Order: sequence, then structure tokens, then C-alpha cells
Amino acid sequence: MRFKAYYCFWSIILFLIELYIALYVDDNFVRPYLGDVLVVILIYAMVRTCFKVSIVTTALGVLIFSFCIEILQYFKIVEILGLGSSAFARTVIGTTFAWEDLVAYSVGIVILLCFEKSFGRYKKEWFAVK
Repeated sequence: MRFKAYYCFWSIILFLIELYIALYVDDNFVRPYLGDVLVVILIYAMVRTCFKVSIVTTALGVLIFSFCIEILQYFKIVEILGLGSSAFARTVIGTTFAWEDLVAYSVGIVILLCFEKSFGRYKKEWFAVK
């Protein structure tokens, strides 16, 4: 384990953006698509804040995790776990499967990797942690 302030900063900023979207945005693009693009970047930044894992490994892990959550939504995991009445669980885990979400997660990871490659502070950690 370790702490990287750079990724912590981005985690906080992205969390605040996601919170704003969840509380105040109700449209057909920002909330359903941009929110999903940003959430994978948020999870990535949170992982990189605390764990010593390479950029590519973290990005792929976040993408696989996101796909798994989406697939669990297809199987109605919130209801299976008996959390259907919990607004928190329904918001965090989600309740509806959408192919578009898988595309949004993938786009988020591609944007993230492009950013890390071009502007990232820790380019040397692309495949291995130094």
C-alpha cells in the first residue's frame, strides 16, 4: 500500500462531479453516459491513490469490475440480495442493465489511458510499478 496525493486529488474532484451529476442533473446524456464514463476514471483514481499497481493493470481491473457490476445488474443482484428497498444500494450498484453502459465504461478507460500516456504524472508506471 501507498498514498499518492495526485490521484487522491483527482478522486476527490471526480467524486464531487459524480455527486453533482447524481443530485442535480436529470437529462438524457450527462447522467446516463458521461456519468458512466467518469465513474470508471473515479474508481481508477481511487485504486491508484492507495495501491501500488501499474496503470494498465489498474485500468483493466477497473474495466472488468465495471463489466461485472453491469452483468450483475442484468441478473437483478439488488433484488437477489434483498436490497431492493435501499435507495443507496439501488444507486451505488444500479438496477438496470444496458449495453450502452459497457460502451461508456470502455470509452472512459480509453480516455483515461490516453490521458495517462500524454499527461500522466507517473508515465513510468505504465506496465510496472517503480
